[in-house]
Amino acid sequence: MTDTLTPATSRATFAIGDEQTARRVTDLLTECLEDGEAAVAAFERPDGRWDVTVHFAEAPDQGRIKSLVAQAASDDVAQTIVFDTIAAKDWVKASLEGLVPVAAGRFIVHGQHDRAHVPPNKLGIEIEAALAFGTGHHGTTRGCLLLLDHVLHSKMPRRVLDLGACTGVLAIAAAKALRRKVLASDIDPRSAIVARENAVLNEVGNLVISICATGFSAPQFRLRAPFDLVMANILANPLRQLAPP
Repeated sequence: MTDTLTPATSRATFAIGDEQTARRVTDLLTECLEDGEAAVAAFERPDGRWDVTVHFAEAPDQGRIKSLVAQAASDDVAQTIVFDTIAAKDWVKASLEGLVPVAAGRFIVHGQHDRAHVPPNKLGIEIEAALAFGTGHHGTTRGCLLLLDHVLHSKMPRRVLDLGACTGVLAIAAAKALRRKVLASDIDPRSAIVARENAVLNEVGNLVISICATGFSAPQFRLRAPFDLVMANILANPLRQLAPP
């Protein structure tokens, strides 16, 4: 999967009593620190004081930072600066770990941390942290899963297309329920890779054919068409444009 780890960074934090001084400090720091060396931010607190935070790409010269703050504010303020390090963290993975499983008919979309909690009478779809939209928590994704479940109660489509597959949730759901091959297409190359990886993770890598394509010109469309079930969880205008072909 894509490496979404944010590297460790150094930070300096301190408080200032008034807005004018806070702006003077942030202006001086921004002016004296080279581009890309640091990011400076100041926010007003409920009590009227201002919190100033400086994030550094590399460990800073603490004496220099204190000297600049003393120059713009005072020695007393400079002596209150706290320097620390923010540990490296995969923020995408951390955010997904806070998401609860999404139930949609026979399907449950979940993260790795909830893998063991999928009931035996449900079809689990595990989605990992990735740079592609589609964890099942968006209303349209859940709606498509509910509609797919409803359709499969009365029909057994043989040729299925997931157009705009993103992470491949819908394609994986159809492949798991039907145990048949599903074509998953997306215009974003990274999404196509993510969908393929997620299909393998969900043990339907041999059933989900994930491709990157614009429109229907790719040869895989001709090989698989005509489709008797098309899932297209994309925006209205692209849907209108793609409907005739």
